Amino acid sequence: YWATKGPGLIFVPAFFAKLQRVSLRIIAMDIPPQDVITRDNVSVKVNAVLYMRVRHPDRAVIEVENFIYATSQLAQTTLRSVLGEVELDQLLADREKINGILKRIVDERTEPWGIEVSAVEVKDVDLPTEMKRAMARQAESERERRAKVIAAEGEYQAAGKLAEAARVIGTQPATLQLRYLQTLVEIASENNSRSIIIPVPLDLLTPFLDAAKKVATGEKQLPAATGMPLPSTAPAASRQTT
Repeated sequence: YWATKGPGLIFVPAFFAKLQRVSLRIIAMDIPPQDVITRDNVSVKVNAVLYMRVRHPDRAVIEVENFIYATSQLAQTTLRSVLGEVELDQLLADREKINGILKRIVDERTEPWGIEVSAVEVKDVDLPTEMKRAMARQAESERERRAKVIAAEGEYQAAGKLAEAARVIGTQPATLQLRYLQTLVEIASENNSRSIIIPVPLDLLTPFLDAAKKVATGEKQLPAATGMPLPSTAPAASRQTT
């Protein structure tokens, strides 16, 4: 190692030195799919992408033979080890947390090589076919459960409203008559009816029904006081003829 030169025109002795160029731009590195067994014994395929840049070119050339290949291998082993310690639900739900753990570990391990890792992102999680079907059934069952809960809550609220309406009608009977008339109007408007048969309310027939019952049982109704004498029920006196 002789020196680290910046951009510009550089003189290199032809037989005594060798020039190696190092890019200081951010490099996006694809991590190939890795077979991972999670903590709850589910086999998945996971790939990721790593973003890195060279901070110290001298270290990247001297400390490691091929810093790109070394960083790629380190990222693959770190991905398998970290995902093997989490469950499948955590892998699917806590991507940000897992990405932060991967980034921190790889960045610490590559710091002596003069490499700075800015991000590690999990891209795709390929599940087995049986697991996909099981998750689909679970999601469908959860949707059905939520639909039943919503329907039950709606019925509960409707029952409360009906109970409140029954209390109002019980205290104010005229409310029932108004509702009755409103229903008749709605039926007439919907069916385009020309005539409506309105049944006689039972409360109007009650006096007539009571009178019929009394006649059937043999009771006699006394006429109301009108000032006229009642007919005598005593036997008429016999008349003598001459």
